[in-house]
Amino acid sequence: MSALLWALVALPLTVGTLLAVAGRPADRYAPGIAVGTAVAAFGLAVAVAFAHPRAEAPLLEGLPAGLAVDGLSGLMAVTVTAVTVAVLLFSVADVGRDEARARFFGLMLLFAGAMLTTVTATTLPVLLMAWEVMGATSWALIGYWWRDPERGDAANTAFLTTRAADLGLYLAAGAALASGQTDSLALADLSATTGAWSSLITAGVIAAAFGKSAQLPFSFWLSRAMQGPSPVSALLHSATMVVAGAYLLLRLEPLLARSGWGGHVVAWTGAVTAVVLGLVAVAQTDLKQLLAASSCAQIGFMVLAAGAGAVTGGTLQLIAHAAAKSLAFLVAGAWLTALGTKALPALRGAARRQRTAGITFSVAVLTLAGVPPLALWAAKDVLLAGVLEDSTALYAVGLTGAVISAVYSVKALWFVWQPGPVPDGPGKPLTHAVRLPFVTLALACLALTATSFPPVLDMVGRVLGGDAQPTPHTWEFALSAVLAVGVSALVWIRGPRLLPVPGAVTALAAEWLRLENAVHTLLVRPLMRLAAALAAFDDRVLDRAVEGAARGTVRLARWTDRRPERLVDGAVEGVAGGARALGRWARRPQTGQLHQYLAQAVAAFTVLAVVLVLVR
Repeated sequence: MSALLWALVALPLTVGTLLAVAGRPADRYAPGIAVGTAVAAFGLAVAVAFAHPRAEAPLLEGLPAGLAVDGLSGLMAVTVTAVTVAVLLFSVADVGRDEARARFFGLMLLFAGAMLTTVTATTLPVLLMAWEVMGATSWALIGYWWRDPERGDAANTAFLTTRAADLGLYLAAGAALASGQTDSLALADLSATTGAWSSLITAGVIAAAFGKSAQLPFSFWLSRAMQGPSPVSALLHSATMVVAGAYLLLRLEPLLARSGWGGHVVAWTGAVTAVVLGLVAVAQTDLKQLLAASSCAQIGFMVLAAGAGAVTGGTLQLIAHAAAKSLAFLVAGAWLTALGTKALPALRGAARRQRTAGITFSVAVLTLAGVPPLALWAAKDVLLAGVLEDSTALYAVGLTGAVISAVYSVKALWFVWQPGPVPDGPGKPLTHAVRLPFVTLALACLALTATSFPPVLDMVGRVLGGDAQPTPHTWEFALSAVLAVGVSALVWIRGPRLLPVPGAVTALAAEWLRLENAVHTLLVRPLMRLAAALAAFDDRVLDRAVEGAARGTVRLARWTDRRPERLVDGAVEGVAGGARALGRWARRPQTGQLHQYLAQAVAAFTVLAVVLVLVR
């Protein structure tokens, strides 16, 4: 069975690499190859989700490369591959023939393969490698239209923000190695560390997860990432990259619980993000920006679940959100292609003109709103039931976030169904490649509701393992349903302007709380000034010092050549001359005549005898 697991991650990575390298000559065949590969990966994901295989290979001394599928990673693998199939099928019609299709579909498969490796990794080295590939391919996909400077800048912002947070994983890996309490850097062993090392590991994991999942204060990068193609937004920001951080926190929930503080930090950050970014979504007038802010808010619920220990609820929220958000982004992309706009006021009547898109979009946003009987209504209640057992205050904040989700969801729905500049009547019919993922994802939004009720909920709990999770009471389902339906009806009747809100507050929320400006003010600009000061110090001080030392060395060498060198040469020549003179004097006695040698010996012995006599 381990062969199936290796094939699951190797297939999209290999085919994606080949397509991306092949380039324009493969454009004609890339869509079919990519969709076929994604379908095959989906089949493999279903197989390994039931088989639960494990695989290991040598990587570094004492640090093997490990992959495994358990309950959580199996559900994630099926979710990732299913959404990938839907998005790539839509991309066949959305990505034009004049585009670099091989590069696009290759990068999409590479990204999906990196995400599959992330969810099946059992050791930190493998997780780090997959995490890096996922970040690099997301940069390339967001900046797919790289000739546009604005899109390139958006890709750089997203990459650098997440990359800075990713350093937390390296901190966690370094702390795990330094602790000496885990030899293989296995994820399952991280919770066994103790003391300050445990706190460092927890802090690193939390930072990396918050950055990747666009939680406060990192949320702003997701706004910039909307510059990418619509299929990229549908894949990256529904079931893959943006939920990778939430998945990691759900996977390492024992580490958060054992740290003593990590769970509280994670839970409250998720709850606050769900409320604050929900309000940011309410203030948006651009459909993709609204969906982006809602992604931060909805993922906030998953992060809240991880911090509160509600792993089952967080997993159900993740799966249901993946179906609803990918569908919403795909429909928004179809309208952008057909109508050339993302602005909500300009999209009035869009749902009336393309009924299939309008109906499926309605299913998606009503799912996000938590309206029964759609999936997120029940999944969120399962999640909040676990939160309620942990903290009543967190439950209240989470329920507030759920109410806000109904406001921004129905706001988008109100605009696209209102008569407006888009003419009523049938528009250009959707192709089968577009209609099929729309209808399939809409049906999933309804069908996934069953996972939040017994007996399917009990089965999910057994698959995920761990401690038993609380089941919501009837009053919890009823309360959330009444709030969602009531708020949705109120927004629909009164339109998007519910309350008179000061313009400054609305502008602040519409600009994503100016988080990017704050980062530039507090971090980027000071660092740039520091870099400029260090560069000036390097140019004006260090460079001049080095150049001055070089000039002084040259002058010293020239002086040495002129004066001390002559003295040394003279001394050497004098020694040589003396040696030659001594040699000449020493050669004189060497005549080759025996009687002269005898006379020399007699003279020498005579002198020696006189010396001995005198000394005595």
